[in-house]
Amino acid sequence: MPKSADRGRRTREQLIDAAAQLVGEVGWGAVTTRLVAERAGVNAALVHYHFSSVPELLSAAALQFASRALAESAQALAAVSPAEGVERIFEDLSRFTGTDPESLLLAEAFLAAHRLPGLRDALSALVVDFRARVAEWLRDSGVQDADAVALLLSAAIDGLVLHRALDPSVDFRVVAGPFRRLVAG
Repeated sequence: MPKSADRGRRTREQLIDAAAQLVGEVGWGAVTTRLVAERAGVNAALVHYHFSSVPELLSAAALQFASRALAESAQALAAVSPAEGVERIFEDLSRFTGTDPESLLLAEAFLAAHRLPGLRDALSALVVDFRARVAEWLRDSGVQDADAVALLLSAAIDGLVLHRALDPSVDFRVVAGPFRRLVAG
């Protein structure tokens, strides 16, 4: 790959990383070309060279994070039983405080998705794929109503992160027991 293409790819990644950080710090609506360029350490013109608009850049940042997080979660489940998987999911969720940059990025992306059809479609595809992978894992393990349980589990994850943003005392691990019983049969 030519050096200029490598440099362009690195710059694009720097912009996406900077945008993701800034959403968590200042909110989706307050992120500007100037702020992203300053954080990434690049000329502001490069933001619009790589992205047609700030919402496109923010969407790319949110989708990259969501895609990676969901893929890692689904992949981690493949090697364990449903009871262990549920335990792992709620343990891993403990890293999300509801006010950390990653939680805020996802919350802001879900809100922005109502105004940005492209983001809504892409987030929807990620969520549907995650639910399908979880349902397949549950089905392969003999869990009844695997599609419904996968939907319930993924909705619980989203809701718990939102609840924790409002109430930091929410402990995700307390719901692991009821979900373990649900996947046990």
